[in-house]
Amino acid sequence: MLGSLSLLAATPFAFRSFSPSSNNNRSLSSGTNHQIAKQLATESGRGSQKLLRRHVFPGYRRVSYGSPISAVMIDDSSTITTSEENTQNIGILDIDSALRPFKDHFQYRIKKFVDQKNLFENYEGGLEEFAKGYLRFGFNREEDGIVYREWAPAAQEAQVVGDFNGWDGSNHKMEKNEFGVWSIKIPDSEGNPAIPHNSRVKFRFKHGDGVWVDRIPAWIKYAIVDLTRFGAPYDGVHWDPPPSERYEFKYPRPPKPKVPRIYEAHVGMSSSEPRINSYREFADDVLPRIQANNYNTVQLMAVMEHSYYASFGYHVTNFFSVSSRSGTPEDLKYLIDKAHSLGLRVLMDVVHSHASNNVTDGLNGFDVGQSSQESYFHTGERGYHKLWDSRLFNYGNWEVLRFLLSNLRWWLEEFKFDGFRFDGVTSMLYHHHGINMPFTGDYNEYFSEATDVDAVVYLMLANSLINNILPDATVIAEDVSGMPGLGRPVSEGGIGFDYRLAMAIPDKWIDYLKNKNDEEWSMMDLSCSLTNRRYTEKCISYAESHDQSIVGDKTIAFFLMDKEMYSGMSCLTDASPTIDRGIALHKMIHFITMALGGEGYLNFMGNEFGHPEWIDFPREGNGWSYEKCRRQWTLVDTDHLRYKFMNAFDRAMNALDDKFSFLSSTKQIVSCTDEENKVIVFERGDLVFVFNFHPENTYDGYKVGCDLPGKYRVALDSDAWEFGGHGRVGHDVDHFTSPEGIPGVPETNFNNRPNSFKVLSPARTCVVYYKVDESVEETNGINVISVSETLEMDASKQKNAEESAILILPRLIMEIKKIHKKLMTVTPPVSMRNCKKMEQSRKVLKNQQLLC
Repeated sequence: MLGSLSLLAATPFAFRSFSPSSNNNRSLSSGTNHQIAKQLATESGRGSQKLLRRHVFPGYRRVSYGSPISAVMIDDSSTITTSEENTQNIGILDIDSALRPFKDHFQYRIKKFVDQKNLFENYEGGLEEFAKGYLRFGFNREEDGIVYREWAPAAQEAQVVGDFNGWDGSNHKMEKNEFGVWSIKIPDSEGNPAIPHNSRVKFRFKHGDGVWVDRIPAWIKYAIVDLTRFGAPYDGVHWDPPPSERYEFKYPRPPKPKVPRIYEAHVGMSSSEPRINSYREFADDVLPRIQANNYNTVQLMAVMEHSYYASFGYHVTNFFSVSSRSGTPEDLKYLIDKAHSLGLRVLMDVVHSHASNNVTDGLNGFDVGQSSQESYFHTGERGYHKLWDSRLFNYGNWEVLRFLLSNLRWWLEEFKFDGFRFDGVTSMLYHHHGINMPFTGDYNEYFSEATDVDAVVYLMLANSLINNILPDATVIAEDVSGMPGLGRPVSEGGIGFDYRLAMAIPDKWIDYLKNKNDEEWSMMDLSCSLTNRRYTEKCISYAESHDQSIVGDKTIAFFLMDKEMYSGMSCLTDASPTIDRGIALHKMIHFITMALGGEGYLNFMGNEFGHPEWIDFPREGNGWSYEKCRRQWTLVDTDHLRYKFMNAFDRAMNALDDKFSFLSSTKQIVSCTDEENKVIVFERGDLVFVFNFHPENTYDGYKVGCDLPGKYRVALDSDAWEFGGHGRVGHDVDHFTSPEGIPGVPETNFNNRPNSFKVLSPARTCVVYYKVDESVEETNGINVISVSETLEMDASKQKNAEESAILILPRLIMEIKKIHKKLMTVTPPVSMRNCKKMEQSRKVLKNQQLLC
């Protein structure tokens, strides 16, 4: 989302000292709850920006007092000692000593976090209980009736209206307590709920101007719109299906993988037809594709209800509702359960950074000009994002914390999501929201009065809650600023995310593809950009996501091949130089991003096979067309089109990590950035990666350094026939290492590596080598097969399970191996001539390789 701000992501490098300016301490005297509440509103208006200036922090806190649904502040110093103890040992300062000048800042935010948790413990039963707001607010079944509660302190009168009472609320007036919460209990009628399941409801209230307005309940669990009426407003729906219609989960959550390999997907645009796809169709048709390509995690966009489809789901109107365009809440549960049955974890793209500016169908409709303390949002400029045209939450408000934290628990427990990707985190972290802020890495940019400490504390609370409820959850932050500590545990003084998105990487690739010729590509610059991340804070790398696919931009495949993708992707004709280059670089760009760019990997739906064109949601400017708001799966399914080659390589990339677990290895050493020859060599785990970006030169006998001595073979080769390459690298060749220099003296080694071996490195290829375990080889008398061969076996098994179970005679095994060896020793043509005949021959061999 924040990609639209055109911010520069940077890893901190400047460590100047920081000293917060002093300010007179303020204190609050005790009094009645109403006096305290008024004082609270005054203090809240000043915000955390001024509070940050203090060296000594007063003993006042937000509490829920006398009721589980209240917001007041009292003078209470009972937990100050505990808070001070928690701020003395800040682990993150030991990890990065350059953060020590900002110890005051860390102490301040940790104290606010600890105090807030203590308040929850004292007055709400703890953080986890506090986050069960959906069991009290909104519509809930209680004894012999339905109870509806809504926080709307600015309302003067209130009613609940809907289909059940003919939209006449005169007999269903609500009562308001001293904390601004309206409630009503509607008794059952003849043993049946007075409000039927799947019937429309709204909250009707009168504000200070004497005007009555209808709003969708803030905690509504489903919302719909009349699609036959242009511009029709959404209606809230009471969703409480009978047991016979309620989806029951059948499969447990898959275990947390060592490394998330994430498939970012948008359900609505996942159909091959120009229409909105459904949750169930996505589950049945798209999830198997994701599994087949060896991803282990699905990240779903646009789950929360949003009235404007073209917002990509980022202008949320109803936070507890699933997007009704694709189905019902039960349909979404079916999707998630189906994913779990396939071994896929499911993350939700959650938007707590802002809310839709819509009044009639969004949370913004509850703002009728009241103070910030009585609203979900800040007032004035602080409550409005000028680039996004959306409202900004007041994270220091008790009821806002209840709403957002409960929202996270709702999605985890009701729908069994396995974690979240938090959108727009940069906008939350700073009062300037990252707008026109070119982050340079200077630590003063992260820890100053510009930091929104209320938002930081909310994120710490959110991550603590998620980890308490689901210890194996995966939580990712979309942050372009490079905030230190974002990816460290809350217990160390960090904000608590498991990963941050490596958002600078796609910007680097776009810069190269737009502005540099192939000969101008810098191996050192690429290597530094891919490895430029904070030590001990994990990143999810990606070459392109949905941000790079929206209208006005291009996917990497379209940058590389452009209009030739319309005419040059058939295997029945020779590949043009543009197509040949495009497919080769598409594979290399995505693979080096995965292998060198982080501790996890993400791909957006369709980019795995080089989906052409861009994404353009239906809008007035395109005649409300869905033509470019879909995924053309037929392109990759058509056997004579070259899209299948990029898809096969994507599958092989993921399979390589499955087999060798290189992404989870902390061993990452770049030994060579050869500018003259355009070669990058690095090790990840015990694999050796060789990337030759030169547009023309092939190097025979190119020397590469490695750590371990022994025999190496090809594990993955982008130039293999099955990936649309030219088959120039022999996969049955043994590469034996030679020692380099004096053992234990790196400066005498080759590229600081104690061993080396020589390889054939064709132009625009990447080849991965693994060390052969010769003891296993001698014991078993067989060769360890490459990932490419494994994938062909898997594909054959998937096509014909019965055939995969057949035991092949040993003599036939020997014959097939001979055929394979002959094919590998034949010098292939430079182009893809006779592609059709070759493909047919390859298929025959493919069907027989089950026995290799």
